[in-house]
Amino acid sequence: MARIEAFHGINGDVQRLHGPVVCGYRSFAVDGRVIVQIDTYGSPERKIPNKVSQSIQLDVKGARELIGILQEVFPELGP
Repeated sequence: MARIEAFHGINGDVQRLHGPVVCGYRSFAVDGRVIVQIDTYGSPERKIPNKVSQSIQLDVKGARELIGILQEVFPELGP
């Protein structure tokens, strides 16, 4: 599990589409700070299907930054 503190653009040569999985999310407060947690679940082919595979957490600062990135990458989302 990881709480994202900052985003950094990266360059890479590999452009491969990953297989689809299910994603769950929830929010909760810790010391008055709201956190959203996003969990991805393993594909049906994994040894333990539907087990949480990755988790990331964002606070409001990280959420704002991610929204900005998404709006830049997908301009059709609008402001």
